[in-house]
Amino acid sequence: MISIADVEAAAGRIAGKVLRTPTLPCDAISRATGASVYLKLDHLQATGAFKERGAANRLALLSEAERRAGVIAMSAGNHAQAVARHASLAGIAATIVMPRFTPATKGTRTAGWGARVVLYGETLAEAASHAAALAEAEGLVNIHPYDDEAVMAGQGTLALELLEDAPELDALVIPVGGGGLIAGCAIAAAARRPGIEVYGVEVAAYASLAQRLAGQPVHVGGATIAEGIAGRDIGLRPLAVIRAMVTDVIVVPERAVEEAIALLAEGAKIVAEGAGAAGLAALLAFPDRFRGRRIAIPICGGNIDPRILANVLLRNLLRDGRLLRLSLEIPDRPGVLADIATRIATSGGNIIEV
Repeated sequence: MISIADVEAAAGRIAGKVLRTPTLPCDAISRATGASVYLKLDHLQATGAFKERGAANRLALLSEAERRAGVIAMSAGNHAQAVARHASLAGIAATIVMPRFTPATKGTRTAGWGARVVLYGETLAEAASHAAALAEAEGLVNIHPYDDEAVMAGQGTLALELLEDAPELDALVIPVGGGGLIAGCAIAAAARRPGIEVYGVEVAAYASLAQRLAGQPVHVGGATIAEGIAGRDIGLRPLAVIRAMVTDVIVVPERAVEEAIALLAEGAKIVAEGAGAAGLAALLAFPDRFRGRRIAIPICGGNIDPRILANVLLRNLLRDGRLLRLSLEIPDRPGVLADIATRIATSGGNIIEV
């Protein structure tokens, strides 16, 4: 298990390479949840996600021979861009293996950092297997997205910064995919503020950690808007930390994640992806667990497709009753539609589409 010394050393290594993001209180979120909520804005990183922390620390620890050999990583999203960016900054050749279903924009952004992008497989597991085979065949160093001590220590620097800016917190609420972020943050939080509670958050379709901790067989799968934490299992190294140091794991429904994305956009003026909004989703789904307490949530990713964001906001307007769809049968005579429009306008409504 890594220690606070590992996290502090990682903070020194990545200083100047990774943005020290702000931690800010958010009145709109606090009023909506009944808690005093602080947001750690890690979606402001150059690649739009916290993954840069772990990637920068892991690459900084490469030997000279490993740097010359180059690195490889498997990812369909934020880890890919993080490894590609920091390898580019360090002058290290990087290969990124992505499954074929990866959106073209993510592949383009990754290649834009100078990485060789290889599309392979129909699943993350197939892509990971191919990355391992390439690493062995070409002598590359495989940079795992979460099951790596240096990556975990790098992710833990998020909590170090957070607790420097907001030291009097009662709890951290952290999204969980492979477990690297919550493990690193739990170690940092326990050292800097003993007694603080740390909660993990998973979406219902991918509640692998909750199932593991309950001693149940892991069954995950299906569509989710929080694809960034749609992991099929937890890393062994993070799991050891989670068992020892995490208070509880909360499983949230898809609707809560959508509501969190919309509330962040409208209330906090923050664009977050599904995984980045999952911490807030826990407060919205289970307000009684957090009401009246001082809570910090990392906005750990902002890479959401604009079309998905638009659809989420539209559905939220419908749920809130701020947007209505009316189906009317009207007589076929002049002026009827104008009369309907006049009545709607008189009531303070606006017609979006006919």
